[in-house]
Amino acid sequence: MPNDLDGLLVVSVEQAVAAPYLSGRLAEAGARVIKVERPEGDFARGYDSLVHGESAYFVWLNRGKESVCLDLKQADDRAVLAAMVAKADVFIQNLAPGVIDRLGFAPAELRAANPRLITCSISGYGEDGPYRDLKAYDLLVQAESGLSSITGNPEGLARVGVSVCDISAGMTAFQAVLQGLYARERTGQGRHIAVSLFHALADWMNVPYLQYVYGGKVPARAGLTHPTIAPYGAYACGDGKAVLFSIQNEREWVLFCRDVLGKPDLAAEPRFADNSARVAARAALNGEIDAVFGALSRDQVVERLEAARIAYGRVSSLEDLAAHPQNRYVEVDTPTGPVRMLAPGALVDSTPPHPGPVPALGAQSASLRAEFGAVAPLQETSRP
Repeated sequence: MPNDLDGLLVVSVEQAVAAPYLSGRLAEAGARVIKVERPEGDFARGYDSLVHGESAYFVWLNRGKESVCLDLKQADDRAVLAAMVAKADVFIQNLAPGVIDRLGFAPAELRAANPRLITCSISGYGEDGPYRDLKAYDLLVQAESGLSSITGNPEGLARVGVSVCDISAGMTAFQAVLQGLYARERTGQGRHIAVSLFHALADWMNVPYLQYVYGGKVPARAGLTHPTIAPYGAYACGDGKAVLFSIQNEREWVLFCRDVLGKPDLAAEPRFADNSARVAARAALNGEIDAVFGALSRDQVVERLEAARIAYGRVSSLEDLAAHPQNRYVEVDTPTGPVRMLAPGALVDSTPPHPGPVPALGAQSASLRAEFGAVAPLQETSRP
């Protein structure tokens, strides 16, 4: 992948997921990223030890960065950070509300000293409003944003299985920083970017929000069934495996009845005449589908769906994902050995990225302290 951001310096006082996602994508685009960790390290290093001793989250989000350990309660270490920020193009932080200001690195003051600097603060609820001082973590925001109320099934609410609030905030911040860098090329001026987990995820909640505010409709928790389109959901096959398929229009409904179910007359029945009717008669509709699918293996159902050009997806386990024929991979060096992981979603000119190594805790502490004028470098630390 081209090093589009080569020559840019990013300094990130970061922990957990959202800010490391942002800085990790900048590193992958060629920026030099200095990850500032507390002496005991980013606590995401300890989320698990399942990747031959490393944390899965940390390996995913921190490739290609340099790690320096700083105790920002100490004046000498704050001076090191100040020297880094003075040369930075982008400064990122996601400490608890108010902490970065009390440490002397308020984004407004940094930008007053260096108008070209782009600062990005990631928080739970934003920089204003009644919740601005609250700490927030992914699952808390899944609940607070209303996402949990529409996730799960009629028996209960459920957590989205990945850290969707953190990731959406990191993605939103990445877009905003790239836009800021582009604008700076035209104006010579940086900017401050504020992203919160709540607002990033609230943007993703706009469809149910609009349906509720303007239509008075609250989407039901429907598990692996679409709440407003039918048939669109997961159905068990005769071998115990499930397939999820989608009918998007009446032409597809006719093809599905004829070529998949083998019941062409079903398409014309008044109770299934259009999508609204099918949603209202979902139980009867599911009975018709279950009767056919229950006599077939998943592979046989998939063969019929493909022949009818109906969109489908197998309901895959992690075992299925690990062996999926469509996977792309990248190899990443870590302090405990190489890791093969799923590749980022974008290819640039058909070229996969070549991520840099995941740093050991404080791997570059001595060299960075020397580079940025520290008098007494700390001893470098690493994992065994």
